[in-house]
This record gives sequence, structure tokens and C-alpha cells, in this order.
Amino acid sequence: MLVDSARSAPGEERGVPEGRPERGLAIVTGGRRGIGRAICGELAAAGFDVAVVDLVDDANARATLDAVRSSGRRAGFYQRDIAETAGNADFIARIEGDLGQVACLVNNAGVQVSVRGDLLEVTEQAFDRLIGINLRGTFFLTQAVARAMLSRPQGGLERSIVTITSANAGLVSPEKGPYCISKAGLSMASQQFAIRLAEAGIHVHEIRPGLIQTDMTADVYEKYSVQVDAGQLSAIRRWGQPEDIGRAVATLATGSMPFSTGDIYHIGGGMQLHRL
Repeated sequence: MLVDSARSAPGEERGVPEGRPERGLAIVTGGRRGIGRAICGELAAAGFDVAVVDLVDDANARATLDAVRSSGRRAGFYQRDIAETAGNADFIARIEGDLGQVACLVNNAGVQVSVRGDLLEVTEQAFDRLIGINLRGTFFLTQAVARAMLSRPQGGLERSIVTITSANAGLVSPEKGPYCISKAGLSMASQQFAIRLAEAGIHVHEIRPGLIQTDMTADVYEKYSVQVDAGQLSAIRRWGQPEDIGRAVATLATGSMPFSTGDIYHIGGGMQLHRL
């Protein structure tokens, strides 16, 4: 069952600082905490109104809305499981009815494997669940947003789709095989959409985070911290923070990389670099 809820006041005074650009609406999936919250905050600071889409409606979601509104932007929360793709067009229409036409989609929602273990022990149920959320759900939501964007003139706004994948789109981790497969698939999907949407002036980008300190990585923090501190996993010897990803998203969404589409941005302190 899908439940959508919005907390927004489209007509209220926002107190936008003079000279702040109007960027339009950004939709951020998985936006209630961690990397998602940082993305919402940075987009709001850059001039976007923000629709926060997440499966869970809780105090974290409300804190994210407060962070967006503190920048003088409008914010709405929409509770939704992106794996349930039926009604995507109506869902986007509802968000736009509340907050205006979408100018940016950030595909951040995703799940990790429930149990790290032997690739030969992965069940079909676990595989289908993860692919359904991370890859299939994200693909069809992107399709729906792209159709909405293409249905109208650009209107002077920078339009973009930014997908958060993972260093594991290229780095093999057999203990979480389905996760890696989902992120590799998303990487190809991002490139496909980049080709399809380029003529319409819609820029499509992929960001591959490295080791970012969030709830999702809490179970491996101690395991990897020794290697991080020693420079064995990344050239920059620290864990990434959610704000590192948020700033990268805002840079792309505001059009600060105007001659880029379909590119992969590694935000992992050099984790992708091969060495002898």
C-alpha cells in the first residue's frame, strides 16, 4: 500500500535572501537522513525547493524539512516505496501540484544487502528485493520524471537528473554481490538516460560515493577505519561525510558543469585509483 503525504505551504512567505536564484523544484529520494538529508540541505541553500521522498515518515524526515525551510525554501514530504512503480506519473503530478515543476531529480534511495555473506548463498527473494528498489524502482521513477520534464518547455531552468550509485559500481565486493550488481546497473542506466535526454538540455550525472560515514556503513566503520587512516583504501585519509556528496550534487544540479552529461563523478577521496 502506498501512502503519500505532503507538508508544504506553497503560498507562504519564504524569506528568500535577496539575490538568491530560483532553481525550481528538486525531488530527492531517500532524503530523510544521512546522505539524503545533506543533499536536501545543499540544494535548498543553492535555491531549490525540495520534495523529500522516503519510505519512512518520522522525526528524521521532519528534521530534513526544517533544514530545507531554514534556507527559506519550500519543502514537502512524500511517503513512498519506490519499488512500487505503479502510479509514478500521478505521484510526480501530485508533487508538482504542491511545489511546482520539477527541475532536478536526485536518485538517492537505496538499500544494502540485509546479510553480508557468501555470493553462493544469495537467495532469489533477497536478490529481487534489492534489485527492485535500487535498480528497477529508480529506473522507472527516472523515466516518469523525464517524461514530465519533456512534456513542457525548459522555461529557463537548469534541468538535471543525478543518480547516487556507489564505488561498488566498479569495485567488487562478493560479500554484497546483489548490491554491487544493482549499482553497476544504475551506472549504465544513467548513461542511457544521458544520451536520450541530451537534446532536450537535460543533464544526467552519476555520483559514486566512496566510504561515507552514515548509518548504512556503521557496521563496517571499525573494520575499515584502520585502513582508511593508513591510506590503504583512499588517497585522502578520512571517511567521507554526507555533506561531501551534498555539495557535489548541488554543483551539478545548478549547472556548474555545463559541458558534462553521462559522466561519473567519484566522491571517495581517490578510492577508485588503482595502485601497484
